[in-house]
Amino acid sequence: MLEQTPLIATIVGGIVLAFILGTLANKLRMPPLIGYLLAGIVVGPFTPGFVADSHLAQELAEIGVILLMFGVGLHFSLKDLLAVKAIAIPGAVLQIVFATLLGMGLTWAIGWPLGEGIIFGLALSCASTVVLLTALQERRLMDTRRGQIAIGWLVVEDIIMVLALVLIPALSGLLGGRGEVQSTTQIFTTLAVTIGKVIAFVVVMLVVGKRAIPWILERIAASGSRELFGLSVLSIALGCALGSTYLFGVSFALGAFFAGMMLAESDLSHRAAEESLPLREVFSVLFFVSVGMLFDPSILIREPLLVFATVFIIVVGKSIVSLVLVVAFGRPLSTALTISASLAQIGEFSFILATLGISLGILPTTGRDLILAGALISIILNPLVFMGLDYLKPWLDKREGGSEPETGNAVKCAEQHGHAILVGYGELGRLVGEELKANNIPFVIVEDHPDIIDDMRNPEIPAVYGHAAAPGVLEDANIREARFLILTISDVIVAGQLIVEARVANPGITVVGRSATDVERDYLLEHGANHALVSKRAVAKNLVQLLG
Repeated sequence: MLEQTPLIATIVGGIVLAFILGTLANKLRMPPLIGYLLAGIVVGPFTPGFVADSHLAQELAEIGVILLMFGVGLHFSLKDLLAVKAIAIPGAVLQIVFATLLGMGLTWAIGWPLGEGIIFGLALSCASTVVLLTALQERRLMDTRRGQIAIGWLVVEDIIMVLALVLIPALSGLLGGRGEVQSTTQIFTTLAVTIGKVIAFVVVMLVVGKRAIPWILERIAASGSRELFGLSVLSIALGCALGSTYLFGVSFALGAFFAGMMLAESDLSHRAAEESLPLREVFSVLFFVSVGMLFDPSILIREPLLVFATVFIIVVGKSIVSLVLVVAFGRPLSTALTISASLAQIGEFSFILATLGISLGILPTTGRDLILAGALISIILNPLVFMGLDYLKPWLDKREGGSEPETGNAVKCAEQHGHAILVGYGELGRLVGEELKANNIPFVIVEDHPDIIDDMRNPEIPAVYGHAAAPGVLEDANIREARFLILTISDVIVAGQLIVEARVANPGITVVGRSATDVERDYLLEHGANHALVSKRAVAKNLVQLLG
């Protein structure tokens, strides 16, 4: 039966196993990404039992790559990058160069050709967006200067990797892959044509896409159909990715990245991100599952020294390079160690580069297995690296004369007394915030999407970046001195957890939550909420009051 429905079997098998192993990884305080990769290994051809269709998995992975890059573009902030450009741009470029050379040094020592060494080294030089952002959010570093530098550094890495994905196919023959080995003149001609196509694509997107994409979204939003709006976002991502490949010869990744950037210009970008998030997450999971299917675990036994050397380059070599570069730019040691710890792993782009290298015949399967092994082990080790950094924090504070100076925003949060804490600043949260301002009630926003806070019309409102349920977030919002806790988030399970935590820290606080059903309302009240408004019923009641 499974042979007759390979697509269904591949999707269901991959998602179910990813859920089980991702949940287990999360329980063990490891990134769920580890569970997704392990799920791919379990359903892959190198382990016994059910084997998913690898060809279909690769097709699904392509969609995952498109949506991953679309998400990167959607949250790309040129403003944030420019704020730290003096260190992020040269630092990221030099770090990629040195890390690539380290990888090439390893391949040279074992006798691999130059082309294989370049792809291998590049794959070891770029960190995982998912892992880095998660680590910064868990430690509430997103709003610090070192956190901004780390994010800016990562953005520059992502841009360089996107350009590499465009240029590598054009140079595959020169790098020893499939394709004709070209003369110097032909190489420059090929590069000129490729770069010309990229420039043409960029110009079209900046001139046409920057206007057309927001315009389309606004027209669809005006129709009032949520389904059509979500479909329009998906169509823009997939359509731009496919169109860029057919019309300009650039990669799916670059097309999707620019589609996200152009969509970010719209006032509806946050709604677009929210609507597309579930699908992006599902296909991202399938992407990691498909990558895991390619991994042959026997590499750990066949080539243990090469695996160790690969992990050493990622976790130690790349970190030392980053540390030296940041210190050389005159930044404090605490900032240098934070950035080093953040970059001591590899992820999405490494997988994409490895897959591209295999498809072009440049990278051997051993290289791919080493990259995947390095990714798995470095992601597992990354929380331990940050634990070591946390252990050094008292010494660093003493050495540097105190911890990193708090931003003005953090000081404002600490100064709040008798205020309201508003968890969630989406459409409902903004409306609640307007009412609080109208009634002169001071409030602090807790939101795990920094770009939402960046786009607030009143930047003077104190805000805490991070998931409200993460350790220390409510404390940063000064929960002990707050009068109200207002939960506008739709996740009733998280809301219940927050109510319990708030009651422990501040037993007298008044808690107001939102619910979609009577069952959810009862759940919130049972967990200690003073009021739980059922959305539809509250709207109906207010409408009747207006009529009266």
